[in-house]
Amino acid sequence: DNALVRSTLETAGNGAVLVVDAGGSMRCAMVGDQLALLGVRNNWAGVIMYGCIRDSGPIAGMDIGVFALGTHPMKSIKKGAGDADLPVTFGGVTFVPGEWLYADEDGVIVSEAPLL
Repeated sequence: DNALVRSTLETAGNGAVLVVDAGGSMRCAMVGDQLALLGVRNNWAGVIMYGCIRDSGPIAGMDIGVFALGTHPMKSIKKGAGDADLPVTFGGVTFVPGEWLYADEDGVIVSEAPLL
C-alpha cells in the first residue's frame, strides 16, 4: 500500500529522506515516476525503499536519490494502511526519524549527528 508514501511525498520534504519499510516485498512497486516527481517538487532529497520501485529509467533522471531492493512493473494497492514517524530496521540498520542519512551509489550511512 503506497497511499501513505504518496501523502508524505505531497508534504514539504525540506531536504529530508523518506525511509519506507515495505517489508522487503518484491510483489509490487511502492514508488513510481509520479511519486518520485512529487518528491522532487516538494524538496525531498531521497527515498530509501525496503521494497520495489517502478519507472526506474525516468526516476534515474530526476533530482532525487532513490534506493530500492529492485524494480517491479505492477503498482501497489491503495488502502491507506501504514504508520509514520517510527524507527524501522532493515538491512542491519535502524533508521530513526530525525537522524542524518548520507547516501551515494555505494550505499547508505546513518548517523545521530551531522557528519559534515
